[in-house]
Amino acid sequence: EVPVVESGGGSVQEGESLSLSCAASSFTYNAYCMGWFRQYPGKEREGVAATDSDGTIDIRDYGPSRKGRFSLSEDRAKHILHLEIRDVKPEDAATYYCAAAPYRSPYLCITTEWIKVWGRGTLVSVIS
Repeated sequence: EVPVVESGGGSVQEGESLSLSCAASSFTYNAYCMGWFRQYPGKEREGVAATDSDGTIDIRDYGPSRKGRFSLSEDRAKHILHLEIRDVKPEDAATYYCAAAPYRSPYLCITTEWIKVWGRGTLVSVIS
């Protein structure tokens, strides 16, 4: 199993910005699609954003409370994928997981059924 490792979780003030990072191996980063999911207690994981090795991005920012607040950025040299959340809201409090799948499409890295590799997750708490 090829690991991915999340970092950057913790407590964040409502209204501030948050950046989460996912480090992967060179092989994973260049051959797999990668995505971010979040999970509320007792709920299923939901896809937030994903990208493939060509840089195609899929961001699930449906609804007025999410629109425009999520973005992805990459440090290709270090094989790190960042998830940025702007104007953090209480609803963003969750465990965030990085994931990967051996496909060249972000659309297969934003639903759990195709994921082959999961990180351990990083917890985000929001201070109101």
